[in-house]
Amino acid sequence: MDKKFTKNLIWLTLLLLATIAILVRHNRETPFQTSGGLIFGTMYKITYQYDTDLKADIDSALRHFDGSLSTFNDTSTLSRVNRNEVVPYDSLFVNVIRRSLEISRQTDGAFDITVAPLVNAWGFGFKKGDFPDSLKVDSLLQLAGYTKIALSPDGQVVKQDPRIMLDCSAIAKGYAVDIIARLLTSKGIDNYMVDIGGEVVVHGTNASGEAWRIGINKPVDDSLATNNELQTILQLSDVAVATSGNYRNFYYRDGKKYAHTIDPQTGYPIQHSILSATVVARDCMSADAYATSFMVMGLPRAKEFVATHPEIEACFIYTDDEGNNRLYLTKGMNRYIAK
Repeated sequence: MDKKFTKNLIWLTLLLLATIAILVRHNRETPFQTSGGLIFGTMYKITYQYDTDLKADIDSALRHFDGSLSTFNDTSTLSRVNRNEVVPYDSLFVNVIRRSLEISRQTDGAFDITVAPLVNAWGFGFKKGDFPDSLKVDSLLQLAGYTKIALSPDGQVVKQDPRIMLDCSAIAKGYAVDIIARLLTSKGIDNYMVDIGGEVVVHGTNASGEAWRIGINKPVDDSLATNNELQTILQLSDVAVATSGNYRNFYYRDGKKYAHTIDPQTGYPIQHSILSATVVARDCMSADAYATSFMVMGLPRAKEFVATHPEIEACFIYTDDEGNNRLYLTKGMNRYIAK
């Protein structure tokens, strides 16, 4: 081998090793920042490894999202669509509607953003409702059904009935997590966790250089969200996680529990054995919607669905015939369980 070539190769190798050492050292010395606050009526906490605080950028992105998809913001694109106004093209809104309709078709209607009038009627939505009787439920069911809406090529929602209203709360929060994750990635950030109301995207490693740890709460009735007892802990990276459950948003009437998940087919709050559904997917928008879908489906259908969709993993906490809490994990989910 030519001596000059060998010398140059050694020099390049040393230079490469030195560069790697500098990058590793810089990565270790770069602090982890934490930004938090309130959005969409819930808490958010975002942890990321970066030289500067990005809270202003994060809050700006969340305000923009709120202006598109919040049902509690009267000027949002979604609120204007619910009032049948002609709205300008909004990519956030269109992406959520398009993905919602895709998942509705996949789940045979278990996921359905047109249940807003029913959710409101049962007292769980963005408008105050009275406890509905069967006639009221039957009447509102005429305004529900994902096949009664469509998305036109120019991004407008086409309704079969102008009284149809949309509620994207079971998918929009997950999409907001995705949006913030993309913001961090665009800044060249490799290590971060985005958590908005329990919907999460994790990437890279935490401050200890390990995979991020996410707890799944035990599904005990806890309307004040004060119970922090964990059922299990997940250890993962580069994925999204979302959980849906009926143990926090519920009420009792005449000794019977009514939870916030409404079955789009019946118009009534679900009465299934699943207490909570946790989904791991590539993006949080999908994980969020699937988690809600599984609560509507019930355990047998949910197990069948995940068995034919290897791109997602799931953990179901349910009650057996004796009233005991049980845990069902898809095969792929086992690798995420912290040892």
